[in-house]
Amino acid sequence: MTTPTMERPTAALPARDGFGPAVRAEWTKLRSVRSTAIMVFLAMALTVLLSMLAAYGSSTNAGSGPTYVDRFHFVHRPMSGDGSITVRVASQANSHESARAGIMIKSSVEQGTPYAAIMVTPGHGARMQSGFKPDVAGSPNGAPRWLRLTRTGSSVTGYESADGATWTPVATVQVALPSTAQAGLFVASPGKFRVVHYRNGSSTSGHDETVGRAVFDDVDVRTAAAPVPGQWSDQDVGTGPPPEMIPPGFTRSVPGTASESNGVFTVTGSGDIGSLPPGGNDDVVMNGLAGVYFGLIALMVLGVLFATSEFRTGLVRTTLTVVPRRAHVLAGKALVVGTVGLAAGLIGSVGAFFVVQPIQRSHGYVAPAYPPPSLTDPTVLRAVAGTAVVLALLAVFGLAVGTIVRRTAGALIVVLPLVLVPALISDALAPSTSAWLRRLVPTAGLAIQQTRDRWDTAIGPWQGLGVLAAYTAGALAMAFWLLRRRDA
Repeated sequence: MTTPTMERPTAALPARDGFGPAVRAEWTKLRSVRSTAIMVFLAMALTVLLSMLAAYGSSTNAGSGPTYVDRFHFVHRPMSGDGSITVRVASQANSHESARAGIMIKSSVEQGTPYAAIMVTPGHGARMQSGFKPDVAGSPNGAPRWLRLTRTGSSVTGYESADGATWTPVATVQVALPSTAQAGLFVASPGKFRVVHYRNGSSTSGHDETVGRAVFDDVDVRTAAAPVPGQWSDQDVGTGPPPEMIPPGFTRSVPGTASESNGVFTVTGSGDIGSLPPGGNDDVVMNGLAGVYFGLIALMVLGVLFATSEFRTGLVRTTLTVVPRRAHVLAGKALVVGTVGLAAGLIGSVGAFFVVQPIQRSHGYVAPAYPPPSLTDPTVLRAVAGTAVVLALLAVFGLAVGTIVRRTAGALIVVLPLVLVPALISDALAPSTSAWLRRLVPTAGLAIQQTRDRWDTAIGPWQGLGVLAAYTAGALAMAFWLLRRRDA
């Protein structure tokens, strides 16, 4: 495979020293060589085509499943009509900062049915929730804590208390409950995320099941101010993933338990209650721009060639004779190649964005888990337009390195590993090491494509773009310093 070269342009250089003429001269040089068209076309085509291939290789069933999680161990008895349930959470194990222990009035024991619940957590204090909506925060206090739910028709109010005498309302919610609902105690504990690396070099991610444990006393369920008679029942609401779906090395789910002695209940359980994160678990916008990894290589090569070809052919002597101010020469080159990179990046990223969406929808990325992204959304627009900015900066970075090294092969040996090596080895590293690596390389700028926070988010969008901008500015400063000190 031969490296495209930039031939000496036939157009005349500007006859006077100034930034405007320098820019026009550099533009004439860039557009008059074949490698420019080749690299710009490759940048756009690779961005679109490889984004399409990545989309064809992805799939999810999140769009067809529930948008909530509803799994816990429930100790319950029927409660007809209006009434209340009161309890003291005497203690709670710190199995997870969001482990839940509290009381609930639920339409039935079937997963996904309406409910209202108030609870304590080890890391976030008292919370109230209904309808799988976000929690309403109460006090920051955990167990021991008194909790109460009072039902009046479809209205349920949650209260908390430090002593069982003075009560503070947390929230009132509207819940579509039947005349006879299930009221009782519940315990849930979410899984803890972990990445497992295997000896063959592969890795996988998942959640280790955690088991929450809480002790309840002073349990009182009433209707019309009278205690509710009857026996307590207990069961797991919802089920954990089947064993065959749990990767090797991860803790499997275990059934919850409940025991009672002299009115004191000890309950264990796993799972969680609430809505799943918006947009499922994937960043569909970022995934849809995956081909940019290959498009940016073409533009970095273009930047390198734009600098090194003049040193190889000796044209740089003529350029510096006509434009003695070397800052004007380098700035003109940077402006020209950056503008070309920005235009190619916009065409490639916008094209990939629209071409990939139908493919993603056909592979399960559909509402409600994955609402269709739109460029009218500022976050999506930032991701798509920011991709073009990244390509422009990397083209200028290639130009700066080419000016420093002066030889095409040497410059490519510097710039290409900064793009390729982190992408190739990051999955084989420990998560913390991989995150630090992705923060420290120029391609940290691709964080601008992120439209949601994930477990593997290494750096924020604007911070990542700042890392790339710092690399580019530093390389340009070094290139200018060397261009002034060295002979052409």
